[in-house]
Amino acid sequence: METDPLYETVSAHTSDPPSEPVPAWDPVNQPMIRHWCDAMGDELPVYTDAAAARAVGHPDVVAPPASLQAWTMPGLRMRGFEDGTTRAQARLVEAGYRAVVATDCEQTYHRYLTVGDHLYATSRLDSVSPRKKTALGEGYFLTSITEYRDQHGELVGEMLFRTLWFQPKAQDRGAKA
Repeated sequence: METDPLYETVSAHTSDPPSEPVPAWDPVNQPMIRHWCDAMGDELPVYTDAAAARAVGHPDVVAPPASLQAWTMPGLRMRGFEDGTTRAQARLVEAGYRAVVATDCEQTYHRYLTVGDHLYATSRLDSVSPRKKTALGEGYFLTSITEYRDQHGELVGEMLFRTLWFQPKAQDRGAKA
């Protein structure tokens, strides 16, 4: 069996510790929930009407579960995670695997987010695939796991995120030159 030193280097980062906690810029709040719902076209009343939320057992309005990641996104200043995933990505870029595409995102919600929750997230590299030949080119799949917790440390959600870091096929590189 052929060895792949790059795979060995990159996959070694699966044993790196998780990132330091990255806090959300702001607590979960009604204006941002309203913006999210407007952008997504989500008109479910429990997100914007406290009476509707209370009628179904919530203490107040709740945030759409799919907004989980948005609360801790790094923004344009790119504060954020430094973990095995970011170190593995750097090794792949150095080796010429500069093209990237997201392939999978799976979120698990443990409870609704409520106004006033202040989240933080930690991330870690979960797995690295051996080099694969894909329709886009040869590359490696990196899978990271992000945990989202509230200000009390309660796990409120998780996200599996997989990306393909690849070298575009030769004809694709030539076509763009």
